[in-house]
Amino acid sequence: MRIIVLLIALLIPSLAFSAPSQGFRVTNEMIYQKLVEIEKRQAVFEERFKQIDMRFEQIDKRFEELRGDMNRRFEQIDKRFEDMNKRFDQLYTFLWIITGIFTAIMVGAFGFAYWDRRTIIAEAKRQTLEELERDVKPEKLKKLLNVAREFAKENEKFREILKKEGLL
Repeated sequence: MRIIVLLIALLIPSLAFSAPSQGFRVTNEMIYQKLVEIEKRQAVFEERFKQIDMRFEQIDKRFEELRGDMNRRFEQIDKRFEDMNKRFDQLYTFLWIITGIFTAIMVGAFGFAYWDRRTIIAEAKRQTLEELERDVKPEKLKKLLNVAREFAKENEKFREILKKEGLL
């Protein structure tokens, strides 16, 4: 069996390298036609590559347009944020103004109330003293003090109060 394998191994390469048959001859014209076909195919490939390059350029343009659109939108968003920040600053300033006005009104109201109370109390005190001076005469005070002393003799608590105030 080894011999058969060896013979087959030797015969196969010899058949492959055998001389070409006389019926098929390669001529310059055939080579020229093949070269023309190869050039046509190459031209087709070059055309396809040009089309692919054009498509890539179109895609690049689309990306540039998208990038430009995105940049414009981001700029619009940034502008909106700036507008909102300005508005918040205006509102903040307005709140400070309102706070200042409220504080001024409250200080004015408390000042007026204090002044009014002082004025009213002083006037009431003056009127009360005038009425007391007009209505209470020294004779009436002596009588009132005598009545209180008589009552203090009967009521011990009242007596202690009068002693404490120095009226007994």
